[in-house]
Amino acid sequence: MRSSYGHEIPTIISILVLSFFLFSPIFVVKGSEKLWQENGTSVLVDESKKMKLINAQLKKINKPFVKSIESPDGDIIDCVLIHLQPAFDLPKLRGTMPMDPPKLPKEHGKRRTSSRVKQAWSSNGESCPNGTIPIRRTSASDILRSRSISKFGKKISAKNNSSGRGHEHALGYLLGKQYHGIKATVNVWAPNIAHKDDFSNSQIWVISDIPNHDLNVIEAGWMVYPGLFGDNSPRLFIYWTNDGFQKSGCYNLLCSGFVQTSNEISVGAAIAEISTYSNSQFNIDLMMYKDPETRNWWLSMDSHMIGYWPSALIRELADHATMIQFGGEVFDSQASGGHTSTQMGSGHFPGEGFGKASFIKNIELVDGENTSIPDLSDIILGAEKPNCYDVTSGYNGIWDNYIFFGGPGNNPQCP
Repeated sequence: MRSSYGHEIPTIISILVLSFFLFSPIFVVKGSEKLWQENGTSVLVDESKKMKLINAQLKKINKPFVKSIESPDGDIIDCVLIHLQPAFDLPKLRGTMPMDPPKLPKEHGKRRTSSRVKQAWSSNGESCPNGTIPIRRTSASDILRSRSISKFGKKISAKNNSSGRGHEHALGYLLGKQYHGIKATVNVWAPNIAHKDDFSNSQIWVISDIPNHDLNVIEAGWMVYPGLFGDNSPRLFIYWTNDGFQKSGCYNLLCSGFVQTSNEISVGAAIAEISTYSNSQFNIDLMMYKDPETRNWWLSMDSHMIGYWPSALIRELADHATMIQFGGEVFDSQASGGHTSTQMGSGHFPGEGFGKASFIKNIELVDGENTSIPDLSDIILGAEKPNCYDVTSGYNGIWDNYIFFGGPGNNPQCP
């Protein structure tokens, strides 16, 4: 499939040649010996060796750029030539160009319109030129906040969490059929986070979970994760794994994988408009669906294509997904004391309803004919600890299928 971005490259390559060394973000940090925490074990390492590892990571993640934008929230957004993004470090993708966006799934029933989400970096009218994509610049301090240099940008699985705790959910899910996509409207909040290594998100999942096959998962939504981003802002995020969260995958563009095509939306950047209790509500419209021709899984937000996971990366999803999930997730990082007080969603239970509890509405599936299906009758609800975080579901003529979910975490019924 021919790329629609090819005509942008000659004009911008000349800029790149002139500015490669000026505009390539390089960080050099020196030091002496220091006690370092790696995989839960304290070891004495040479500080300069540690910083060499960090600088090597930064060189791999931060690509040369043609323009940088300082966001009002302190982020630096680099406008990177589209063919130099991390995805094209993959041997299978090296030397290729991004695919053209496929046709959107056919609507079944009423068509909904949505406004474009506002991100902090572009709130003052800044933008990246055609032929580039906006990538949040990673700093040495970002990596230093991580529990492990080698696992920076990766999700901590319950198996690898020394605290003995892990991920808790309050969600809806569907299984037992062949799924080719999901679209949903996700309510945006800024939940309180109890510890920097905790996180809270609201998202949609697409999963292939077949016995004796590798677990493949792609995710998209918003999250608050101080340990990864250094603040408490809700941020657009994506994630993928093709081996059950063991070695493969990462958040956003922190490793080779997701191919971004949009020059308007930055994964990992803060969302500017946030819901408040008993007041204004803000949402993002997300869709993940499989292109029938290439078998790549595309992500769109507010009807704007962001990019895709190549079928070669998520082989078990190349035909279809076996499960769809939507709802909230919290990671509890602490080894002692009571249950975390990290909030999910608004921090309020679903029974409080609209304007107070977090929701996901207008949930639709994409079928094998590339048509969206709003009529779902087989949603299953799940919550490991409903006294901490819970979920309810419903249907009406305006929202179609929806769930309310969330909670405060630690409370008298959730000690």
